[in-house]
Amino acid sequence: MYQRGIRGAITVENNTPDDIKEAVIELISKIKNQNNFDDKDISHVIFTLTEDINCLYPAKAAREKFNSWKYVPMMCFNEMKIENSIKKCLRILIVINTEVEQNEIKHVYLKGASKLREDLK
Repeated sequence: MYQRGIRGAITVENNTPDDIKEAVIELISKIKNQNNFDDKDISHVIFTLTEDINCLYPAKAAREKFNSWKYVPMMCFNEMKIENSIKKCLRILIVINTEVEQNEIKHVYLKGASKLREDLK
């Protein structure tokens, strides 16, 4: 069994708890759907947010929506401040235990974040 990272990102319309929660749920749901993993196989999750998103921890939104994530270790961090980077961007790294090969992992980039990794489409 391997540990594999699944990357994803989405932009948030407004810096509000509802918009952040909606973005977290949309992104995680799409990642789960495209990668077909069991929540029990999650090792840990890391969220990063640009500095203009600061009114809700994404981990809190994930725990509220996905009951099976109650004991999943999750951390939230600020992104580096890079000139001309995407605004209001939420990124995620879900690390899972799996037999899936690295090149079979489907990374998910939504909305304004879709331009981050065009090479993975």
